[in-house]
Amino acid sequence: MKYYLGLDVGGTNLAAGVVDEAFRLLSKVSCPSGAGRQMEEIVADMAAVSQKAVRESGIPEKNISSWGIGMPSAINPATGLLVHANCFGWKNVAIYTSLKKYSRLPIYIENDANCAALGETLAGSGARCKNVLMVTLGTGFGGGVIIDGKIYAGGDGMGAELGHTKLVYNGKRCTCGQRGCIEAYCSATALIRQAQESIKEHPEICSILREKNRKHAGGLEAKDVFEAAGEGDQLAAEVLRNYIEYLSCAIANFIVVFRPERVILGGGVANAGEELLVPLKKCLLANTFAGNEIGIPPITIAKCGNDAGIIGAAMQELYGANKTKKIRVC
Repeated sequence: MKYYLGLDVGGTNLAAGVVDEAFRLLSKVSCPSGAGRQMEEIVADMAAVSQKAVRESGIPEKNISSWGIGMPSAINPATGLLVHANCFGWKNVAIYTSLKKYSRLPIYIENDANCAALGETLAGSGARCKNVLMVTLGTGFGGGVIIDGKIYAGGDGMGAELGHTKLVYNGKRCTCGQRGCIEAYCSATALIRQAQESIKEHPEICSILREKNRKHAGGLEAKDVFEAAGEGDQLAAEVLRNYIEYLSCAIANFIVVFRPERVILGGGVANAGEELLVPLKKCLLANTFAGNEIGIPPITIAKCGNDAGIIGAAMQELYGANKTKKIRVC
């Protein structure tokens, strides 16, 4: 039996675990990522939480084949530089150089959304599929593409940034600095913004959504919009209709390009389950080229939750994008 160490790096938490060759998660350890600190401090914590995961798994480190890491950024395989990690404010940083101080294991680094897609394909809703599209509807819009059972990231290993493809010309400003990105319209953050904008635009309407917004000290959450719509709030229902139209157009574009066997939805918005899936499938049929003639792939909710990122990161040695070109630090 072979074992692999995986680390999922997010703006809020660092989560690590040891995975066996049957894609079972044998241990899981997490700690706050502490975004805003110096890179070396965060890298030290990345190493520490990973080492703790190895200890808790009971697997000797000498039996660990590699250390795979999912980062919120594209990685340049030619240079080993982390290109742009928004949540940490890092651009073109020599992440490999810092990491190799802490481990003798071969290190593989990939975009975190790609790792989540791989994890779901291997161990979750995409099991038994070779060609999968996964989108994560959370703070941002993560997208991962699996082709022939492996992560697809384009010719230079830095592609498939699905959330930063354009949906609306000169549209809303995205966190990346561009305008009109899918992330600015289809993330959970976008849904909340759309709800708040609707509340302000219609002060004459006394709605459940407005009352939820007033009561929440931290502001609305995506689930509040679904709950209000489910309770008959017409303002929330209209916000959801518009949001699902945007989302269906985004996913329809990806279906036309990739024709995956399955589309998997993850992230906080996907927790709405059938309340999201039923209207989304209807819109997808209407908005996908030849949708009524050749159909659309099955649309399912992710099963692995946050574990998908760890599992996918761990399995990069076997299923990573452009595996033969990836930099390994030994």
